[in-house]
Amino acid sequence: MSEDKQPVSRRQFLNYTLTGVGGFMAAGLMVSPLRMAIDPVLQKGSEEGEFVNVQLAEDDITNEPQRVDWEVEQVDGWYESTVSKSAWVYKDDNDDIVALSPICKHLGCVVSWEGSDEYPERFYCPCHDGLYYKDGENVPGTPPTAGLDVYEHKIDNGMLFLGKAQPREEA
Repeated sequence: MSEDKQPVSRRQFLNYTLTGVGGFMAAGLMVSPLRMAIDPVLQKGSEEGEFVNVQLAEDDITNEPQRVDWEVEQVDGWYESTVSKSAWVYKDDNDDIVALSPICKHLGCVVSWEGSDEYPERFYCPCHDGLYYKDGENVPGTPPTAGLDVYEHKIDNGMLFLGKAQPREEA
């Protein structure tokens, strides 16, 4: 046997033990943040987006904006809930369907069609007298700084399906 072996002192043993335990605890603390960072990358996305049937037939859409309400299931982490959504839907002069978000771009209040007697044929936000034209563009000189968001939409079997609301620059 080799006589060159040196025994481990108590101080060295304590040093090795505390370093190992500390490293193990640090690795355990890093698992959760790494999982949160990597998890969104691993999630499967849908190919055609999230379109929801809003129970409005294409034939029922007129030139006058009408409010459409629907609900979607939402999952935030492990919490599942039902969220209500709305849109103003109408056909423009070219008979194309337009679906606008009712959320004002100024402070997030809900706009209404012809919500003010003073401003007919306009979307009106009661929070700070915000105005939008029928096409969703903001009226210059009023508080909103951008036009209403536009919903992605499609018609399937004669029914209207709405997707995500996109800011006007991207729409």
